[in-house]
Amino acid sequence: RPPRPAGRGQRLEEPPVARRARALGLPLLQPERVRAEPFLAALAALRPDAAVVVAFGQLFPRALLDLPAHGCINLHASLLPRWRGAAPIQAAIAAGDRVTGVTTMRMEEGLDTGPLLLREEVAIEADETAGELAARLARRGAELLVRTLDGLAAGTLVPRPQREEEATYAPRLTRASGRADWSLAAEALADRLRAFTPWPGLWATLRGAPVKLVAARAVAAAAAPREPFEGTVLGLAGGRLEVLCGGGTVLGVETLQRPGRRPLPAPAFANGERLRAGERFA
Repeated sequence: RPPRPAGRGQRLEEPPVARRARALGLPLLQPERVRAEPFLAALAALRPDAAVVVAFGQLFPRALLDLPAHGCINLHASLLPRWRGAAPIQAAIAAGDRVTGVTTMRMEEGLDTGPLLLREEVAIEADETAGELAARLARRGAELLVRTLDGLAAGTLVPRPQREEEATYAPRLTRASGRADWSLAAEALADRLRAFTPWPGLWATLRGAPVKLVAARAVAAAAAPREPFEGTVLGLAGGRLEVLCGGGTVLGVETLQRPGRRPLPAPAFANGERLRAGERFA
């Protein structure tokens, strides 16, 4: 993709693939839109055998899909048809999935609907964040992609249609995706925290200002919760700030962070904020 503003200074930053291509002296095109005629003409002049697409974020027109001899091959970070869409890694963790994987498919005009080529399962570790899982899937996906291209060249791969009745969707994340929903069970909130790390994070408001929940896990309450309201602070126990969640479950928050400040262990945060049992996260 073209350079995009990034970081606090909002300086233009090249995507990693573009930086690597430049370092290797490879020809590089960075179209704002893949439907643009100049880009399609430049690509047609290359007469590609195959096009590899990873996390590109645009739907391809038929003219582009039909251009390479073997089609456009997409590497997707899920076991399609589960978790089609922009955020499959985060969706799998947030849903409490224990297994995900990587899939290669031949692209169609629909969103991740094309016929499957190869798939490989990957177990999701108990405390794994989306960032950590993404790094593992990238390595496994690269290997799967090479095997896919070898199979296409050898003519040994037979594309298989996806089962539409098994399809689920993983929409693009926004800042609002990370807002804590205290009506959920504590385990589900802990899964969401892992899913939204490093971005957008799991956050709530306390006394009208945002606070990020940096580390937390479902715990057995030190005492039976008597508060009726989800999001209520029950108190400190075992170095964690216990917060009431849906179904009477309890989330033990270990680390919290106010915007622009450093993350603090729960006891230090509670002391600094003079936080008392009975207050509520919104």
